[in-house]
Amino acid sequence: MRYYDSNRKDIPGDYFPMPKAVFRLDLDTGEIALLAYLMYCENRKTFQCYPSYSTIGRATGMSNNTVRKYVDSLRSKGFLCTEPTMVKTHDGRFHNGSLLYTLQPIKPLEDAYYKQQLCEAEAKLNFKKAMAKYEKTGGK
Repeated sequence: MRYYDSNRKDIPGDYFPMPKAVFRLDLDTGEIALLAYLMYCENRKTFQCYPSYSTIGRATGMSNNTVRKYVDSLRSKGFLCTEPTMVKTHDGRFHNGSLLYTLQPIKPLEDAYYKQQLCEAEAKLNFKKAMAKYEKTGGK
């Protein structure tokens, strides 16, 4: 049984940044797990990484199809961009490689999310006002 060593110092580089905003943007738990893993893998200067679906699946406990579903979802929500890569084998042939993931800044996504929430709230309020007016006139 392993016990926590209270004298152990945290090793610099054992952590990676995970913006708090990610938890306020209505993401599915699978999307959060996948985004967290990509943030863990990313190069801090280029904001890119290229783990395979299998690698992501092993790290997050998801099947390749589930990983693909969440990658597509995060891409459609603007959290990441993907590009195909090519791999050259020893015998000179080219094959498809893993996707190259480029993670997008969270702040603009957060701002857009809140703007959308405000628009939806305003639309609901306008609908409520219109219904009240309609009921007040007796449906005429």
